[in-house]
Amino acid sequence: MGLFILRRLGVMILTALCLTFIVFWLTNLYPNLEKLAKTQGNFRMSDEAVSSYLGDRGYLQPMPVKFGQWLGVMPGWVTEKDDGKTFGRCFSEGTPEDERPTRCGILQGDWGFSTVFKDEVGSTLLTRLALTGKLMFWVLMLMVPSALIVGVLAGMREGSKLDRSLSTFSIATTATPEYVSGVIFIAVLASSKFGLSPILAEWGWIDGKTLFFGSATKAMDDANFWNFFLPVLTISLYGMGYIARMTRASMTEVMTAQYIRTARLKGVKFSDIVLKHALRNALIAPFTVIMLQIPWLLNGVVIVETLFNYKGFGWLLVQAASNNDIDLLLAVSVVSVVVVLVTQLISDIGYVYLNPRIRIS
Repeated sequence: MGLFILRRLGVMILTALCLTFIVFWLTNLYPNLEKLAKTQGNFRMSDEAVSSYLGDRGYLQPMPVKFGQWLGVMPGWVTEKDDGKTFGRCFSEGTPEDERPTRCGILQGDWGFSTVFKDEVGSTLLTRLALTGKLMFWVLMLMVPSALIVGVLAGMREGSKLDRSLSTFSIATTATPEYVSGVIFIAVLASSKFGLSPILAEWGWIDGKTLFFGSATKAMDDANFWNFFLPVLTISLYGMGYIARMTRASMTEVMTAQYIRTARLKGVKFSDIVLKHALRNALIAPFTVIMLQIPWLLNGVVIVETLFNYKGFGWLLVQAASNNDIDLLLAVSVVSVVVVLVTQLISDIGYVYLNPRIRIS
């Protein structure tokens, strides 16, 4: 098992480096750098001024050199102007020579400076990650148990009315985009003129004008039930269908296995067959699907975060890409790659522990 984990870690690190280099290369193409120079300087800058700006800040170095400096394995660039002023990647102008670090990259904990937020990339990234992490936690708490229950109930008796009803529900939730279900929920539950809220307010069942809040901005500071439920429900319903359908398919396959038939012939209660014999084996396959939902929750909730004005990691990704914030975009990409690879590793390890046949072999 230890050798398996080491091999997977080696492959994971190599894959992360390759993917990160591709993103680094794409973000450091000259048109992007030219746009960065004009955004930070002047849109009327001449080509010579753009080249001077980029050259002074190390952007015109060979790509492997820049990548090594960004990682922190190579010394950072240093520029000395004609007037004697010296600045570099790792220190600002006026820093005493004995206080100038040689390397400053990802390995040293320096993620760069955000040109959009005018702040350190590391602090900005941690703030938005924490907000999306809070959202992901409550989504998983609602989505995973609900999807497993729906899938198990549907798969216990294949072809029954309950199976057809729950399968239709699972397909409908998966086929409905988040921006559609989100708008419907806002109109029905968070509008003071339409839906249930005016009726409930007229009957005196709610104190405010709406049952829920259509914006989750306040949830960034106080994630209470009323201003956090709609985005959680919107994301959960969309992701629930995948897990439920996989659970249903796995449960259906397990219920037709030979040992289940033997248990039935021996007169074992149907509830005991499901809970003691079928359930654990049926949950092996959905475990991988559940782990795959975590990268999707990290990057794929951009629409929901925008719809409910929740400024998390997905919103940060859009801001970095649309404003050509190179350091921030690279940091977001690295975190996304690492999350995908780590969840894959956890999924593989968990699958080995859950499946005794793989563990024995």
